[in-house]
Amino acid sequence: MSKRYQGGILGVGFNPLQAPNAPTSVAATGGDTSASVSFTAPSNVGGSPIPGYTVGINLGGIGATGSASPITVSGLTNDTAYTFNVWALNTYGPSPAGGPSGSVTPSAARGLFGGSQDTFANRIEYVTIATTGNATTFGQLSSSQDQDTGACSSSTRGVWAAGYSTSAITYVTIATTGNSVFFGNLTLDRRYSAGASNSTRGLFAGGFAESLGSRVNVIDYITIASTGNATDFGDMAFNAMMWSAMASSTRIVYGGADNESLAMYYVTIATTGGTTSFGNLTTNCAYAHNGCSSSTRGVIGGGNGTNYITTMQYVTIATTGNSAFFGNLTVGRWGLSATSSATRGLFAGGRVSGGVPTNVIDYITIATTGNATDFGDLTVAKSWSSACSSAHGGLA
Repeated sequence: MSKRYQGGILGVGFNPLQAPNAPTSVAATGGDTSASVSFTAPSNVGGSPIPGYTVGINLGGIGATGSASPITVSGLTNDTAYTFNVWALNTYGPSPAGGPSGSVTPSAARGLFGGSQDTFANRIEYVTIATTGNATTFGQLSSSQDQDTGACSSSTRGVWAAGYSTSAITYVTIATTGNSVFFGNLTLDRRYSAGASNSTRGLFAGGFAESLGSRVNVIDYITIASTGNATDFGDMAFNAMMWSAMASSTRIVYGGADNESLAMYYVTIATTGGTTSFGNLTTNCAYAHNGCSSSTRGVIGGGNGTNYITTMQYVTIATTGNSAFFGNLTVGRWGLSATSSATRGLFAGGRVSGGVPTNVIDYITIATTGNATDFGDLTVAKSWSSACSSAHGGLA
């Protein structure tokens, strides 16, 4: 007869002496009605190979199964706290439970937009990415961060760095509302830096340093869950500003700097060092474009050249190569911001024909191609904002 264990049902051959050791380093990241559970496979697999793993939920039942880390648990209830255990399973039975993970609380993915060169310059506002509709006021950035900041985020915390003549870094808790709080400082003051991140580390690349009166190639990094000053990561290929940044959980791709608008480069987030050539943009978007990403694909939209660009183009982040045409924004513009969930990208604000700021928010489905659709409006027309979210491609 079969035997039961907390993670499932075993066959007749149950032998705990031949079962695997427990998975280690069990951790979870919350999403929208879901969580991604990561772990390290046991080095001792027991008497036979491990074909799969089971994730159990502290509130009862089996969350999900999979062949390797990470495993996504779906069907969770937003705004409810969960922890997770992981079992390795071979033909002799389950390992002891690995974990539990730290507590995570799934929530509807939010996109946040902060700063502006226009009215209400310090305002932060937010939207729920999975729906459509107008933005709601969230709070305010530090008074020194009213324009030209870079932004990045984990699933819980949004971070804005630098801006005009400042090196300050501030943060907010995405699931709440309120003003940003001091985090630390970049290694150098600068504006127009490109922010991107995975779930733990945020990078800020390039920019224009007022103290030096020049563009810079500096890349800094922070640990998002902590506070403190940034650390030098490495250097961009050349001094430049206004890069678009697109992240997976392992890599950031930078494209289209203001003074070499076709070049793309990448870094590996978990390491430090300089950029490596990725390919070229196939459409010259000049500068003041912006990018967002799923875990596999990055999309750049808008930009400023001889006209106000509507074009969007995409890359596959894990590979290298040139971009391909994706579709068009609803209106051509530059100085726009961009963020995403794991599936949907948003492009917000910017300046339209005649240099007038707009409040338009567009959305796309990142896995497909095609023209953008109207999402709603920002609370005010604005340009040169920066955006982050609780569920972008770097968190998958």
